[in-house]
Amino acid sequence: MAGLLDLLNSDLGKTLISSASQQLGQKENQTAAALQTALPLILGGMKNNAATPQGADGLLNALSGKHNGSLLDNLGDLLGNSDTLSDGAGILGHVFGGKQQNVAQAVGAKSGMDTATVMKLLQMAAPVVMAYLGKQSREQNVNDTGGIEGLLGNLLGSGAKNDQNLVTKLLDANGDGSIIDDVMGMATGNKKGGIGGLLGGIFGS
Repeated sequence: MAGLLDLLNSDLGKTLISSASQQLGQKENQTAAALQTALPLILGGMKNNAATPQGADGLLNALSGKHNGSLLDNLGDLLGNSDTLSDGAGILGHVFGGKQQNVAQAVGAKSGMDTATVMKLLQMAAPVVMAYLGKQSREQNVNDTGGIEGLLGNLLGSGAKNDQNLVTKLLDANGDGSIIDDVMGMATGNKKGGIGGLLGGIFGS
């Protein structure tokens, strides 16, 4: 199965980095550094939500509707428009339950990008993650709660279960940034697989 690394290392991933960099006024290497932290966190948040029957059903419904993967066919043109950003803000609110600021701080700490810019990048990235999930769910014929949990776990990697602690800590934080260093230490550790492995391996960083 194509995983998160395949997305980021593909032509689609290069389009995502290039388009987001242009719209945010950031260097491509800095945008790539932010995305290599952001995408696993977004996926991890979705996996947390899908751990409940209601969350899994809601995600399945979304993936069979507007988030069926069609965004990926015209990503460069759609990435930064107002509808996509509004959609992304809604996805983030649902996935992170109002704790998006904590996630943005963590991504900013890793990439050196300011929090406001990271927030806009997260709004761009969230619909892409959903579209990628939609595409994978169609290709894998995922149509039940167990299937969507398995798909998310496969996309995150073999260490996904342990790395859910990273997302949980961010969502439990009070937003003052006090745990960000510890959390990012988890994310950038020398673990194999899962979020830790992804952060160390994407783009050869």
